[in-house]
Amino acid sequence: MTHSDKRSYYFKIDTTIKRIRSFMQKGLTDGGIDLTVDQWVVIDHIKPKAGISQNDLAVDTAKDAPTITRILDLLVEKGLVRRQMADDDRRKFNIYLTEEGEKLHENALGVIGEIRRKSWGNLTDEDYEHLVRIMDKIHENVSEK
Repeated sequence: MTHSDKRSYYFKIDTTIKRIRSFMQKGLTDGGIDLTVDQWVVIDHIKPKAGISQNDLAVDTAKDAPTITRILDLLVEKGLVRRQMADDDRRKFNIYLTEEGEKLHENALGVIGEIRRKSWGNLTDEDYEHLVRIMDKIHENVSEK
C-alpha cells in the first residue's frame, strides 16, 4: 500500500487551497484592494498580455467561459478592464486593463507580495521546486491524454 492509498492527498490539497484563498482574500481586503482573489488572478493575467482574447484568458486562468465572462463583467463595471471587439472576428473580444486597472494592479502587487511572503514563511527554494514537481506530476497523472 502506498502513501496515497492511506490518506487522501486530494483532501490535503483542497483544504490548503481553501486556506490560501481565505488568507489571500483577507490580505487583499486588509490592504484596501477592492478585488476578489479570482478578480486579482484575471487582472494579473491581463497585465502582461494586453489585448488577450477572452477565450485565451479563460484557458490561461483555468476558468470556464461563463466564469471568466462574469468576472470580466464585474471588472468592467468597476472600470478596471475594457473589452474591445477583435479586428479579425466580430464575435471575439480582446481584453485590456484601463488606466484605473493599471493603477490598481500596481498597488495590489505590494500587497500580493506580502501575502506570498507570509504564506511561504521559512520554506526554501528547494521546497518550492519539490512542490512544483509533485503538483506537475499529479496534474499530468489526472490530465486527459
